[in-house]
Amino acid sequence: MHIGGPAPGLDSARRESIESAVAAVFEVGIEELRAPTRGSARAAFARQVAMYLAHVGCGVSLTEVGRLFERDRTTVAHACGLIEDKRDDPDFDYRLDHLERAVSCLIDALSMRQGRR
Repeated sequence: MHIGGPAPGLDSARRESIESAVAAVFEVGIEELRAPTRGSARAAFARQVAMYLAHVGCGVSLTEVGRLFERDRTTVAHACGLIEDKRDDPDFDYRLDHLERAVSCLIDALSMRQGRR
């Protein structure tokens, strides 16, 4: 699923939408997602989900996602692989699918508010 329309890239509205949704679902603070260190296991996993959504959902390059999350592109690739593997779990896949849809709807609503649609 490509989140938020056809244009690849992650502007601040898309990034904030992803971070807000992931933080709420995984019960971590946005500051934990943006932390320069790994942090708790919960925060690290939530960050991996956010990076996955940015790369797979928004079509942002691994390098760019790494820059946005202050991580190396190989870290982003590793995160995407882990999340993709976890999608074999039907419960996790269901949650991630709903998270993708929620982020997409939020991005669309913000775009409409900003007159971009």
